[in-house]
Amino acid sequence: MLRTLKDLFDSLLPPSPAAPAAAGEHTLQLATAVLLVEVMRSDPDVGADERRAVVDALRAKFVLAADEIDRLIELAEQTARDASDYFRFTSRVNEGFDMDQKVRMIELMWRVAYADGRLSAHEQHVMWRIADLLHVPHGAYVNAKMRARDAMGAGAAPAADG
Repeated sequence: MLRTLKDLFDSLLPPSPAAPAAAGEHTLQLATAVLLVEVMRSDPDVGADERRAVVDALRAKFVLAADEIDRLIELAEQTARDASDYFRFTSRVNEGFDMDQKVRMIELMWRVAYADGRLSAHEQHVMWRIADLLHVPHGAYVNAKMRARDAMGAGAAPAADG
């Protein structure tokens, strides 16, 4: 238990210049997973569809084995419960991803939001907030939302795209 908590806290510290590239990659993976989990948690009725969408998104974003994805999601859920804001996670993503990668991540997050076929106002708010912190332009944000909606087979989205 103590080793797990130490690993978690170490992963949230800024990497030192001498830290291996793998440590930076793990931090980026955790930050990405936390943001995906936050979208999942923004739905009051989290179901298997949302969880599967988070797994699929992590599989699409990173080359990880199934047990690594399970462990990453477990750490992300614990970290998300204890977090007071998104900034420390979005700052890691901003450091590690270029704009195309961030837009793709937003699309994957929209897939999580649409996984159950419904889009709540709170899910939209979380998505808008994260996209804003990632500095994703509004047009790219809306296009990612439409691509995700089409890919998930969801019906027409509510009128507000903000």
